Amino acid sequence: MELTTVWFLAIAGLWTGYFVLEGFDFGVGALLRVIGRDEPERRAAITTIGPVWDGNEVWLVMAGAATFAAFPEWYATLFSGFYLPLFAILVALILRGVALEYRGKRTDLEWRGRMDTLITIGSVVPAFLWGITFANLVRGVPLDNSHEFVGSLGDLFGPFALLGGVTFVAVFVTHGAIFLALRTDGVLRERANRLAARLGVVTAVLAVAFLWWAQALRGDAGSAIVAAAAALAFVGGLVANRFRREGWAFTGTAVATGLAVVSLFAALFPVVIPSTLDPQSTLTAVEAASTAYTLKILTIIAAIFTPLVLLYQGWTYWVFRKRVVVA
Repeated sequence: MELTTVWFLAIAGLWTGYFVLEGFDFGVGALLRVIGRDEPERRAAITTIGPVWDGNEVWLVMAGAATFAAFPEWYATLFSGFYLPLFAILVALILRGVALEYRGKRTDLEWRGRMDTLITIGSVVPAFLWGITFANLVRGVPLDNSHEFVGSLGDLFGPFALLGGVTFVAVFVTHGAIFLALRTDGVLRERANRLAARLGVVTAVLAVAFLWWAQALRGDAGSAIVAAAAALAFVGGLVANRFRREGWAFTGTAVATGLAVVSLFAALFPVVIPSTLDPQSTLTAVEAASTAYTLKILTIIAAIFTPLVLLYQGWTYWVFRKRVVVA
């Protein structure tokens, strides 16, 4: 297998890991004021993601760094064309991180209420804009012969992109509700379980519509099979949630989220950014890749450090695996 293909798969894997892991803490943040009816309940909800949310964002840093190093032209075209949405994501993530860290620094409820609002905004906005971004990567954007984005901001907010944004939010919120049901007890667990059951049906419809549209735009038999497996896994997670098997339910939504992202990358390959103006202007993985020597060095570095990151993050989840009780 060529290193270009290896690194495309590696970047797809990093984005998959990011959305599976960050997806549930986006969901918890979005549901903070819905699930938590008072300060102790909200504090308990935040405690479920407190030890892991910043580790989950490491996957985003790694995905961005890997794209910059392995596919510099992909990175350049992406960040020039999607500058405003990506900048908004960055600002929202910063506000969310600050709110999570500073929420407990003061005890008055007004301060914590403002931090809760920032956490909610900082969870919903990135989820929506990531959906916009990935929908446009599948649909394509206006690129000229130099692979430069020549469209406007409005070109990024078509019907398919908006469906992608709403679908990402819905999937993450359902994923987060099931995570809360898994990690909490008592009234929070009951509330999260019921909410996941209600939201799940709507989310399933949105997800099926989005994946079907994505496959119709740019898919093949392989990506369609992966998308169908994602839908089945999501339904399985909802069934497990109905029977109060939160571990299996969370596994189902995690697998579904991961397979859905994989199906998008599978539909895209070997293209990295399609052009809606001229097929000859489409940017492919080979055209966007770094030199063979650079990819070889990157592969050695990744082989050394990736297992260390996985071991550390796995240890963190194991240590903080117990249910959180409202106190």
